Amino acid sequence: MAVIKPQPGPQEQFLATPADIAIYGGAAGGGKSFALLLEPLRHAAKGDFNALIFRRTSKQVKNEGGLWDTASELYGTCGAKGKESDLSWRFPSGASISFGHLEHEKNKYDWQGSEITYLGFDELTHFSETQFFYLLSRNRSTGRARPYVRATCNPDADSWVADFIRWWIDPETGYPIAERAGVIRWFIRDEDQIIWGDARRSLEGAHPGRSAKSVTFIAASIEDNRILMARDPGYRANLAALSTVERERLLKGNWKIRPAGGQFFRRGWFETVGAVPATARRVRGWDLAAGDAGTDGKSDWTAGVRMARDADGIFYVEHVERFQGSPRIVAKTLYNLALGDGVQAGIALPQDPGQAGKAQVQSLIHMLAGFRVQSQPVTGSKLVRAMPFSAQAEAGNVRLVRGAWNEAFLAELENFPAGRHDDQVDAACEAFQALTHVSQKSQQDMYS
Repeated sequence: MAVIKPQPGPQEQFLATPADIAIYGGAAGGGKSFALLLEPLRHAAKGDFNALIFRRTSKQVKNEGGLWDTASELYGTCGAKGKESDLSWRFPSGASISFGHLEHEKNKYDWQGSEITYLGFDELTHFSETQFFYLLSRNRSTGRARPYVRATCNPDADSWVADFIRWWIDPETGYPIAERAGVIRWFIRDEDQIIWGDARRSLEGAHPGRSAKSVTFIAASIEDNRILMARDPGYRANLAALSTVERERLLKGNWKIRPAGGQFFRRGWFETVGAVPATARRVRGWDLAAGDAGTDGKSDWTAGVRMARDADGIFYVEHVERFQGSPRIVAKTLYNLALGDGVQAGIALPQDPGQAGKAQVQSLIHMLAGFRVQSQPVTGSKLVRAMPFSAQAEAGNVRLVRGAWNEAFLAELENFPAGRHDDQVDAACEAFQALTHVSQKSQQDMYS
């Protein structure tokens, strides 16, 4: 008979905590997602138990080697039957474990009226604070299992999660405080303010009529995952080879690191060449300004970066177009550049949150009929989205085709993220992500 159990250390601690909300985070490779899937199995024999585990998009649930694949191995062994059409598993007892997504902010209302006993979030930093707290209101139960929340994440200094767990993080170094791992604290929410306390009774006594929730944070590191280290001893070296900022986050679990200018990109990393191999695949990525050009010099720019990738995996930035203008000028310029790039070149459009962003992209896709256009919602911080492109640049795998735009492009990259503008960086990252066929969030998943 197969024995399924957590690994000793933080993973075991995560599954043992009685906290209402437990966040398992820190460095990559700590076995966080597996622990999130393993936790609800303790209730599989209770017919009235239900669990719902979220990723930001449904695609991420079904990515190869992701949550659905792992659940198939894990839950199938326990006699559950999966239904991929609605991403659910049902156990012989009647208990169920399902997967959901919150791709757009409004998707949180899809779960209005739901009763979710076990609420899980994989990569919590990808969700907004309002999504998390709205779903927390759905975390309730009339069955035998008490309602509770479990979440995983990698460090992101600019996320709301970083502020939520700050008591467990050293404010000077950004590393988790070892002796606070698993320590339970309590909070209440008064309007938009979160008030913390060390004990439930005293906190509720100071705020009559408010109910406190218990929270804990447990850090993970690759050294904690002995199974991964045994099966893939070279994985640690992969993390050590990342750029400075990403290495601090994903190998060392640093929650405070923020790159200064020159930490993400340095002009010395980019070799200038005269041309690109003709057989290379091409995509022009875009960053779309929100409105008309302003007169204060601070308005956003629209930028389009055409990037190519050859058979050896080398990336070439071929051309950059950067301008300010009305929506009509933006649409006209996009179309003219698409004609110049040719139908063989793909077009990658970001979709900003909200209905306006969706409507803008749909209009542009309609206008660009006949071209290969793809779009994906913008999620995660700019820093996280830039990291994969930064790592390739630092490794010497990104080259620039000589052109008048080179200096302005390099200057913006080198000043990122402290510079005034980052439109060319965003557009380059959009093109890079399209060429690598990796979504914004699943790039992080490679290190989860």
